[in-house]
Amino acid sequence: MARISGVNIPTQKRVEISLTYIFGIGLSSAKQILAEAKIDPNIRVKDLTDSEVDSIRNIINTDNFTVEGDLRREVSMNIKRLTDLGCYRGLRHRHGLPLRGQKTKTNARTRKGPRRAIAGKKK
Repeated sequence: MARISGVNIPTQKRVEISLTYIFGIGLSSAKQILAEAKIDPNIRVKDLTDSEVDSIRNIINTDNFTVEGDLRREVSMNIKRLTDLGCYRGLRHRHGLPLRGQKTKTNARTRKGPRRAIAGKKK
């Protein structure tokens, strides 16, 4: 099992797909990493040699890829900054509401959570 950036990537999948299991690496950046390492994206992870895994690891560490813990910390610090400022987006974060202008009368169940029953309301 290959371990890159503290994540065990799946061995049965293709390399470009299994790299996306690392938080902060999507499909386009996975293709970019493999092109820089000169590795065929269609190879399965189990068929990679140790030197190829090391080259992928080095590219992720040396290039400007913010992944896993550093990226999570950066995102949470950005949200904390907005809430401390008390700006509109920060207030929406604080109240658990959508930030980008979506309507909330009928939708936004992902951010608001499950519906709560209103006591005494009859149809």
